[in-house]
Amino acid sequence: DVVGALRALKVPNVRWPGGCFADEYDWRDGIGPAAKRVSHINHWGGVIEPNSFGTHEFMDFIEQIDSEAYISVNMGSGSPEQAARWLEYMTVEQPTTLGKERMANGRKLPWKVKYLGLGNESWGCGGAMSASSYVDKMKIFSTFVKSYHPDQATNSFMPNPNHMQQIAVGETLGATAYTHEVMKAWKARDPYAHWKIDALSLHYYTGDPTPLVSASTGFGEKEYTGILNSTLKMEAMLAEHSAIMDQYDPAKKVGLSIDEWGAWLKPEGKNFMFLRQQNSLRDAIAASLNLNIFARHADRVRIANIAQMVNVIQSMILTDGDKMLLTPTYHIYKMYQPFQDAALIPLKYPAGSYAYANHTLPRFDAVAAKGRDGKLWLALTNLHPSEPLEIDAQLLGMPAQQAVGEVLTAPKVDAINTFEAPNAVRPSAVRFTAVKGRLTIKLPPKSVTVVELSR
Repeated sequence: DVVGALRALKVPNVRWPGGCFADEYDWRDGIGPAAKRVSHINHWGGVIEPNSFGTHEFMDFIEQIDSEAYISVNMGSGSPEQAARWLEYMTVEQPTTLGKERMANGRKLPWKVKYLGLGNESWGCGGAMSASSYVDKMKIFSTFVKSYHPDQATNSFMPNPNHMQQIAVGETLGATAYTHEVMKAWKARDPYAHWKIDALSLHYYTGDPTPLVSASTGFGEKEYTGILNSTLKMEAMLAEHSAIMDQYDPAKKVGLSIDEWGAWLKPEGKNFMFLRQQNSLRDAIAASLNLNIFARHADRVRIANIAQMVNVIQSMILTDGDKMLLTPTYHIYKMYQPFQDAALIPLKYPAGSYAYANHTLPRFDAVAAKGRDGKLWLALTNLHPSEPLEIDAQLLGMPAQQAVGEVLTAPKVDAINTFEAPNAVRPSAVRFTAVKGRLTIKLPPKSVTVVELSR
């Protein structure tokens, strides 16, 4: 059921091991017979990590959901040799010692690794490195950690447009030393150097006033506006780091990978460090705002991985034993599918304002795009928790006669899906037809609407 739900989302890529765990991970602990694998204490909860989910299990999962692998290698406690051997194990076609070991463990054909993360938060839990020391180490890892897959193989003299993309570590809102140092090194790079990067990773979590504090259930308008206000700071972070990157890379050859983001709320359950939390209509609206921000920065943002997929932080799926439910955030991802690989259409509109307590937010947020199929799509978010909004949807050069799609809303901002009521928050179909040549879309309070415009 989880695999089926994720296949329906058309997930582009999944990052693994990811997080602080990645810079403690030895890939050899996660291969071979499960009963013989090495176990350790996982500091995320202080429990035994049996390594029963390792390389083969992850790559099998990726194939099941028809996605791409984003492997985050251990640059903290690991060595370049360790990471290089892992990539050879996964991607080599020839019967090298590691290739034969992979085959003996049940996988004959090599896997492709589309994205390679060169460490994780190396300024913090990934090794507490200064920006300059990270760059020195990153160059070594980038040089020696290669994909040997025949479709991806490359070298300095034979570039391959399908090469494995390498992603360096960046920081977050208000922290820019890594961005300066990485981009400075990239600009000064010899064109025949053996190291390279394709993107820079940034992390930003929503929290009010900080992550881990706000409740995920039973909150009111104060917590609603606080979380959305925090979410909107994503725009400032992207603008801040993009401006620095423009100094070194005005052609925007290096992308941004926002590969950890989401509403990080107060965890539920007995083990605080498992970071399990509920997911409400408020969080779905926050997800829509983030996706809109990423779309508006599509000239830089190439990857944007929400954290996380199942049961942790702003997950799209919750499970309990053999039970599963889809969260409001899942429904946002499903509604936004037409925006995958679409072309952004710039919008100008009066956003208005909505104020509560000490926060003033835009009343309205929207993005438009032309899908791969040529269809025109609008995503419209009404942030106001109690007042509806009418939008004139006539666009210049596009005399639309109707708008058809879905709307996600609920009676309360803290509405959630539970295993007893798994469909309390789910999308409903909407259709709007032009009257006397004017197409008006009515947005309920606290809602996200995605529609196709057509003649």
